[in-house]
Amino acid sequence: MVKVLGRKTSVNVQKVMWLAAEIGLDVERVDIGGNFGGNKTPEYLAKNPNGLVPTLEDGDFVLWESHTICRYLAEKYGTAPWAPEDATGRALAGQWMDWYITKLHAPMTVIFWALIRTAPEDRDMEAVTAAIAQAAELWTLVDAQLAGADFMTGNAPTLADIPVGCAVSRWYAMDVKRPSLPNLEAWHARLKDRPAYQDHVIMPLV
Repeated sequence: MVKVLGRKTSVNVQKVMWLAAEIGLDVERVDIGGNFGGNKTPEYLAKNPNGLVPTLEDGDFVLWESHTICRYLAEKYGTAPWAPEDATGRALAGQWMDWYITKLHAPMTVIFWALIRTAPEDRDMEAVTAAIAQAAELWTLVDAQLAGADFMTGNAPTLADIPVGCAVSRWYAMDVKRPSLPNLEAWHARLKDRPAYQDHVIMPLV
């Protein structure tokens, strides 16, 4: 049995659980982190010294970092299209996974933590406004990427859609001023039609 340690409201846990559902992998998820705690215990830190979620247990094998976990699950348990079969497909998927981490994750995190997890009186709205503008510019880039394609690297979903797909759910769920991006909106609508996305990504922001 594959086990994922981490609460379902973590965007990083959502990536792993969504992919697992898409590839038909039976996973046991255990609530760790956030209000559940448990991520700073010696037992957990022995598995994941960062004290973050998710952590994957596949038998005796333990792995952390959500994108690495997704790549591992796709390679070991997945099939095309989620697991690209050739080097070019894997490289393109990895490119967008890395782009999310290096570009989009930071402004989206600023917005999320301020608007969802910080009391109104404690929010740095100047930082939020700057992050919204930065994120809007990056989402415009994604919109251009989606021109003429149903998913991030073509007409079938791959690992490339996982991180950005989890983030776009939050982008449209938060009360922010967003540019009109038809390709992005259409892609988001296609994702929302997927049962695995409904089960593991679409949920109240807390």
